[in-house]
Amino acid sequence: MNRNIIVTCAVTGSGDSVGKHPGVPVTPKEIADAAIESGKAGAAIAHIHVREPETGKPSRRVDLYREVVERIRESDVDIIINLTTGMGGDLFLGPDEEPMNLGKDTDCVGMMERMVHVEELLPEICSLDCGSFNYAEGDYVYISTPNMLEQGARRLQEIGVKPELEVFELGHLSFAKYLIDKGLLDDPPLFQICLGIRWAAEANTASFKNMVEALPDNCNWAGFGTGAMEMPMVAQAVLLGGNIRVGLEDNLYLERGVFASNAQLVEKACNIVQLMGCSIQTPSEARQTLGLNKP
Repeated sequence: MNRNIIVTCAVTGSGDSVGKHPGVPVTPKEIADAAIESGKAGAAIAHIHVREPETGKPSRRVDLYREVVERIRESDVDIIINLTTGMGGDLFLGPDEEPMNLGKDTDCVGMMERMVHVEELLPEICSLDCGSFNYAEGDYVYISTPNMLEQGARRLQEIGVKPELEVFELGHLSFAKYLIDKGLLDDPPLFQICLGIRWAAEANTASFKNMVEALPDNCNWAGFGTGAMEMPMVAQAVLLGGNIRVGLEDNLYLERGVFASNAQLVEKACNIVQLMGCSIQTPSEARQTLGLNKP
């Protein structure tokens, strides 16, 4: 195939994975070390969430992001930093008779508050989840409204951080193209096709192909699948002409019953890419491909 592939590693995420895998990074040092190790293994981009060090619960604390980013920037490994802005969109509705009596795990704030760490730390990339959708079981809804997204895209354009447009279904992709039409996204736009999240697009060939065919011209894109579909979707992304993402945010296992590290998942994905006749982009090459300027 002779293409040059960008590898992203999503090193920890915000899911309830800490109790399921003893090696999920929790502290800022652990998260930074995982990002650095993934870079050594071949990842050009590290997608980063933070967690409360004492509990492993997901967090929006700027001081935790600052420590992670500083540790990565001070290391001898070059890797593109991609910070999430997805935290702060969790809405847990109350029971049928009192849906507005919100659940205790609700964390739903405006877009500017979701981006405080990005404003301060100025990563090269940050995620932008391009729509609301039902998430997991019960009455959990992820909230990302059109007004929030327009506000967020406009501010990211002003501060020079490229949004990675996370699309979980075709409607999200349609809205992202609306942002492009409004001039709120600089060329070339960057998409991440997210497959296998429950009640969004499934991680299979048909869903992936439909999403790719709906992408706008002249964009950069990557895609991933969760769980056991992580590596099959690596191969599928390469076949469809895109880039890839792996990491413990999306999948905890190297193979059935064997816990993975982020670096091991990156190494396995790179092997798949290379066996398919492609090569791996360095961070410098990825910056050129994506239209980034290193801070």
